This record gives sequence, structure tokens and C-alpha cells, in this order.
Amino acid sequence: MPLPVPRAPAVASVRRILGIDPGLRVTGFGVIHVAGNALTYVTCGCIRSREGTLPDRLRVILRDLGDVIVKYRPTEVAIEKVFVSVNPASTLLLGQARGAAISAAVLADLPVAEYTALQVKQAVVGHGKAAKEQVQEMVRRLLDLPSAPSPDAADALACAIAHAHGAQGLHGLRKAGYRVRRGRLV
Repeated sequence: MPLPVPRAPAVASVRRILGIDPGLRVTGFGVIHVAGNALTYVTCGCIRSREGTLPDRLRVILRDLGDVIVKYRPTEVAIEKVFVSVNPASTLLLGQARGAAISAAVLADLPVAEYTALQVKQAVVGHGKAAKEQVQEMVRRLLDLPSAPSPDAADALACAIAHAHGAQGLHGLRKAGYRVRRGRLV
């Protein structure tokens, strides 16, 4: 009778998540590496598109996020959903910036997950009414950074962290054959 062949140990899923905090003037981005439960900082920054016509500004967002995607090779993207403000014109402009950011991800054939600011703050800080400074500090701590990133970059990193924590659980449930419908497992 042949001896059983020993199995190689299971390798933890390795992911690289690009988080995006869309804005027409400043779009924050942050990339983290996820191996199992370990989060590692890769990079973060801001894309500034303050000058020019609306199409010119959207082109800057699309082009520069495309460059980030080529350089850092994320496997997935997490983006913050648009907050509907009192000013409908501002909301529409923000939605267009968000569309340019999503387009950069889709053009690179990357899956895109969307999170509200409340969901991101709850995942990173523990409550949805956290101040920007609290988000910056928790991102600094979770990624073991020497200093807090800028507010826009911190929001993008927080979005990536929220996706890493949330998607891991849901991804495992999907693999097991479960789905979430109306907040319940089915």
C-alpha cells in the first residue's frame, strides 16, 4: 500500500487593496497588502486636480489613478460612496470624480467594492461619527506608521482597511456557500 503524500500547508490569501477617497479637487488613495489577518502599508497619497475644466480635472483623476494601479498592482479596489450634501451641484460633481475613479479600476479589470463613510469609520474607529483626526490616528496605529497620513490619504487607507476586514468574512462565507440577504445569512 502506498504511503500518503503529505500536503503542503495552506497558504493564506494574499491581497493588495487600493482604497480611494474620491474628490474633485483632491482624491486620496492608499494601498495596503493583506496576508491573512496581517495588514501592511504599501503607499498612500493624493491626486490634486484643482485647475482646468471639469473634463480636464476628471482626466487627471483617471490618468493618475491608472498610474497608481500600474505601479502598485492592486488585486481589488475599495471606494467610498458619495455623501449626498445639501448642495446638489456639489454632490453631482463629486459623483463625477467618483465615476472617474471607478473607471480607472474597471479599465484595469479590478473588482470594485463600495462603502459609506459610516461603514468605513465603524470598521476602523469603532463608531460612525468619528472625527477625521480619529480616523487618521487609527490608520496610523493599524498600519504601524511613524506619523498620521493626510486626511484624504487616511480616508482612502481606512476604506482599504474596512474592505480587508469586511470582505474577508464575507468572502469566506461565499466560499462556504452562504449569501447575505437583507442582513441575514441564507
